This record gives sequence, structure tokens and C-alpha cells, in this order.
Amino acid sequence: MDILSIIFLAIGLAMDCFAVSVAQGMQGTKWRPVIVMAVLFGLFQGGMPLIAYFAGSLFADFFTRWSHWIALVLLALIGGKMLFEKDEAGTDKPSALTLPIMLLLAVATSIDALSIGVLFIPVPEVLWLAVGMIAMTSTLFSLIGCYLGRTLGKHLPLNANILGGVILIAIGLKIFIEAYL
Repeated sequence: MDILSIIFLAIGLAMDCFAVSVAQGMQGTKWRPVIVMAVLFGLFQGGMPLIAYFAGSLFADFFTRWSHWIALVLLALIGGKMLFEKDEAGTDKPSALTLPIMLLLAVATSIDALSIGVLFIPVPEVLWLAVGMIAMTSTLFSLIGCYLGRTLGKHLPLNANILGGVILIAIGLKIFIEAYL
């Protein structure tokens, strides 16, 4: 696997993180939780290929068979929560970006990276380079996505909760559908 392939792989894996971060930015999430979320996204995106690489063929079949279901359920639950979350007055309120939510988002957006790890079994010499690039790209794209979301949120009269919920559910459906194509 050459460096250009690794770059494109890293960018492709970072797209889900980017989309979720845009939605969080549109909600006006403060920067500290966004930075924590971006770091978690990077760690999970980089860590999942390592798990699959070291688990090798032992768990590869399980990951391939169930990862799209896990991503769909997690993202649909979080997205559905965002769609229907109201405050005490019955008005839409931004979803709180708590550590458990960040961890669930990190797992859900990195499930596809889990299946990528088996690609490195025949080329272990590029594993650490690829993992580092995947982690850094996901972190960077998450920060950029949040910034863009904040900028868009100020200029577009959209309900960020509804848009964010729809984006998360759409990502879950995309992962699920791609598993059967």
C-alpha cells in the first residue's frame, strides 16, 4: 500500500467525523468539548484498524458481519435523541455533548475503520504510518467540520438539532447500505 492510498483512505474514514462535527458546530457546542470529541474521533479512527489488525482473521468475520448494524443502531439512537430533545419549556435545545455521547459518536463513526485493519495484514510495515495518518486526519477534519458548522450555523436559519439528527441517521444508513452493495 503506497502513501497516496493511505492518504485517500484516511480522508475517506474522516468524512463521517467531519459530518458529525459540522452538526455539532451548528449547535454552537463550546470549543473544549469539541476538542475532546475531535481527539476521541482521532483515537478511535486510528485505534480501530489496530484492533482489527491484531485480531486478524480471528474476528474479521465478526467485524465484517455486524459492524454496519452496530453503527446503524448507535447513530440512529443518538440522531433520534437529537431530533426529539426538548427543554422544560418544550422548545428545541442543543444536545449536550457529554463524554458518554462523545464516546458513542467516536465508536459509531469509527466502526468502518475496524474493517480496514485487515488490509494491513499483508503490509505490516505501513501499519503505524497509516494509523497515525488516519488518526491525525480524523482529528483535523473534526476540528475543521466544527468550525464550518459554527460558521454555517450563524448564517443559515436551520434547526441544528434536526439537521444534526438527520446527519447522524443518514451516516448510519450509509454505512448499513454500503455493507450490502
